[in-house]
Amino acid sequence: MENLNGKYALITGGGRGLGKATALAFAQEGINVAITGRNEAILIDTVKEIESLGVKATYATFDVANYDDVKAAIDKLNAEFGTFDILVNNAGIAAFGSLIDMDPKTWVDIINTNLLGTYFVTKAVLPQLIAKNQGDVINVSSTAGLNGAATTSAYSASKFGVIGLSDSLMREVRKYNIRVCTLMPSTIASDMSKDLKLTDGDPDKVLQPEDFAELIVANLKLPRRAMLKSASLWSTNP
Repeated sequence: MENLNGKYALITGGGRGLGKATALAFAQEGINVAITGRNEAILIDTVKEIESLGVKATYATFDVANYDDVKAAIDKLNAEFGTFDILVNNAGIAAFGSLIDMDPKTWVDIINTNLLGTYFVTKAVLPQLIAKNQGDVINVSSTAGLNGAATTSAYSASKFGVIGLSDSLMREVRKYNIRVCTLMPSTIASDMSKDLKLTDGDPDKVLQPEDFAELIVANLKLPRRAMLKSASLWSTNP
């Protein structure tokens, strides 16, 4: 079983929802956590909660869809906080509507954030994992990345893309002892899901962020050559 204590993790979209739940679950395992997002006030409050669990925490405010900003922010985090052992690409946005009715800018924004954002952040962090000859990359996709629906063309395209990116990345980096894990949850009672009226968050009806965060931690604790495959978790390991 992997010992997570003392590791350093970067979680995008870490201020609320699944990202925040994962950050707090990591802190309980002794993982030092850096979170990113676009709302500085939310990030500051979450960092305080993480620090209350006895680990180091920090934040960076940037848009994952802007590579120059991503690279500059991660370089600064590395210099001030430390290099990373774990990357969780969680930042994402969603909007629903028919292909013909959705505004092209909205369509492009979803692809840029969900797919290109995953690529940009991974590109910036991956060299330090390769240098350590060990690490974990966890990419949050969705069941919408397995099956499309009539109103999810942009969101499904982005999440299908994350699955393909993850599978290709696994084949590139397993020689460096780096694991690549693709998460494919259905609806979670996140702030985004509630804002979009996909769920009211009732814990008797829908998965809670804290529940899925526990699954992420459990996967990280597996022996490095272990593999899990299911509808919600696809861990492709060296």
